[in-house]
Amino acid sequence: MVINEWLASPVYGNPLLDWLIALAIALSINAVVAAIKWLVDARLRVLAERTHTPVDDSLVAAVLRSNQLLVLVISLAIGAHYLELPATLMAVLRGAAIIAGFTQLGLYLNALIEFWAARSEARARESDMAAATTLRAIKFVAKGIMWTMLLLLALDNLGVNVTALVAGLGVGGIAVALAVQNILGDLFASLSIVVDKPFVLGDFIMIDSYMGTVEHIGLKTTRLRSLGGEQLVFSNSDLLKARLQNFQRLQERRVILRLGIVYHTETAMIERVPELIREAISAQEGLRFERAHFAQFGPSSLNFEAVYWVLDPNYVRFMDLQHAVNMGIVERFRAHGIEFAFPTQTVHLGSMPAVSGDAFGGVQSRSG
Repeated sequence: MVINEWLASPVYGNPLLDWLIALAIALSINAVVAAIKWLVDARLRVLAERTHTPVDDSLVAAVLRSNQLLVLVISLAIGAHYLELPATLMAVLRGAAIIAGFTQLGLYLNALIEFWAARSEARARESDMAAATTLRAIKFVAKGIMWTMLLLLALDNLGVNVTALVAGLGVGGIAVALAVQNILGDLFASLSIVVDKPFVLGDFIMIDSYMGTVEHIGLKTTRLRSLGGEQLVFSNSDLLKARLQNFQRLQERRVILRLGIVYHTETAMIERVPELIREAISAQEGLRFERAHFAQFGPSSLNFEAVYWVLDPNYVRFMDLQHAVNMGIVERFRAHGIEFAFPTQTVHLGSMPAVSGDAFGGVQSRSG
């Protein structure tokens, strides 16, 4: 009887038993969600990784984003319906539950977008880096649309006039756009990079005097990893204004080879030089000879110019072939006694006429 009386005693307008039931409902809901999350993390995630379908993996990733604090807010609002509370307090609980519910829904949807975008990007990297770059922009747009829609739905459920809000945002958006035009310029520049694809992730590019491999294309900046190892950061809007060289899209490399031989080389050997250069180039696989000529008379050398193509765009392969061609030319020139020229000057000294001391302003002494 004492317990029944104690449970029936009023607390803020509701029997204590009703408060206990409402609290039990809230805690039970929170405990069930926590148990599901633990079960998914401890058991189902391992099973999902063993299956070939990615659907269960995405669901696991979404469930693991359950936030217990948000769930507690929602469960408390549900339990409060068992009580008779003031309208103001119920409105506050309802508003908190709406915000928490849409936030939790956003976390679930965000996890799904992240999962499918990461999976698609990983597959695209194996075959098409341009598609991987595009997927990053699509992921950003999808997440932006998703959170915007959830925000508008939450405001609508809270009793806010969304139509008037959207109209007001349209007018205010112009002022905001003028204030952040540099940021918006970089944002649209990043979208231009994604759509036009002057470069993609993994490309080796040169911008003015800077060069490196593209490792990140963000909303405001693009980052390169230079040959020295440091990271180079460029604003997207400035990047599109610069002259850019994309070495990754090379199909062939054109090489201009210039060298000089000494002037006292015999005429017959001078005529043989283009042929010797052609032999050194043609001896290497992966090269296409174009021409070799006696180009000009230099200050201290007879200058030759040859042009050939490296059929492999790989830079290391290009340097290996260039090394082999240079060594081939050196061997052939030495075998034929042809000397390479280096900067020299020849000074010719002639005999000078004898002159008297007076010619140099000398003074003769006289005795008195």
